[in-house]
Formats: sequence, C-alpha cells, structure tokens
Amino acid sequence: MTDDEAFRDLISRVRAGDQAAAADLVRQYEAEIRRLVRLSLGDSRLNRVLDSIDVCQSVMGNVFVRIAAGQYDLEGPDQLFRLLVTMARNKVIDHARKPANRSVPITDSALAGRPDRGGERPDQAAEGRELLAEVRRRLADDERRVFDLRRAGTDWAGIAAAVGGGAEALRKKYERAMDRVTRELGIGEDD
Repeated sequence: MTDDEAFRDLISRVRAGDQAAAADLVRQYEAEIRRLVRLSLGDSRLNRVLDSIDVCQSVMGNVFVRIAAGQYDLEGPDQLFRLLVTMARNKVIDHARKPANRSVPITDSALAGRPDRGGERPDQAAEGRELLAEVRRRLADDERRVFDLRRAGTDWAGIAAAVGGGAEALRKKYERAMDRVTRELGIGEDD
C-alpha cells in the first residue's frame, strides 16, 4: 500500500468512527503540533495562560470532528499537516488577541516543519464517539441529514441530489453549522 493509499484508508476509517484510526491520526501529528505551539509561545506571558497541550487537544478535537463529519476532503498527509499547523497558529493568535493577553509576542515562524510521526494518545481520541454523537445532537434536522450522508461517504453532488439545493451552497451551509457546533463545544478555532 502506498503512502497516499494508507492515508486515504486512515481518513476513511476515522470517518467511519474507528477509534484506533483516530488514535493513529493523533499519534502521528500530536507531538509535532505541540512542539510547534510551545516554540511559538516561547518565553512570553502568553505561555503562562496557554498550554501547548490545550491548544493541541482543541485543534485535534476540531479536526477529528470535521474529518469524521466529512467536512474535509484531504488529499494527503502534507495537506493535513498544513491544516493542523494553520489551526494551531490561529488558535494561538486568537488567544493573543484576547484583551487579557494583549501585547504578548508570539513567534509565528516556529509553526512550520514536518510531523515526527510519534507522540502519545490523548484521552480525547478515546472519547471520539461521544464527541461525534454530541456534534450530531447539536445539529438541526436538515444539518443532521447532511452529516449522516457525509459520514456515509456521499459527495456534495450526491447530497444535493438527495436533499435538494446546490452542492456548493450545501457545503457552505454545512461548514457554518460545523463552525457553530465546534465553537459551542469549545473546540472551534475561535472558542
């Protein structure tokens, strides 16, 4: 199996709710994302109120929910890594912008590089099913139908045919619904 096939298989298993696949995904990326967050916080006042594990768990929870919900169509491990780095950088920047944390320098240049494919398994991966069930519960009925179809692997054109409307409009509506729910759960990018 090629690396791309293995990656697609991993993402497919995460989408299907496979906890071992979710743990593998976290194991592959968590250590490097935490390291990059620690470097970006440096010796600033921000690192007194923000821990790298908190940022990492929030980012991993957010991306796990969105992958499992079918929001992301990821093509390879590099694309996923860039997404995780961007989400982590945005999370740190959002915290730095909070009034209590203003004028705290952060080092954005540390948020680059490659995952080390190591790391430990956080408790969050074990709670994946419950988290997805809570995400689904918080969606409106029409959003829940799209959620179920995406989890089943239906593409946007197929969803549009099943529920009516345009594929792109449904994708954007679904993205807004996922943004809302992940913020409510405290794992969104601007929670």
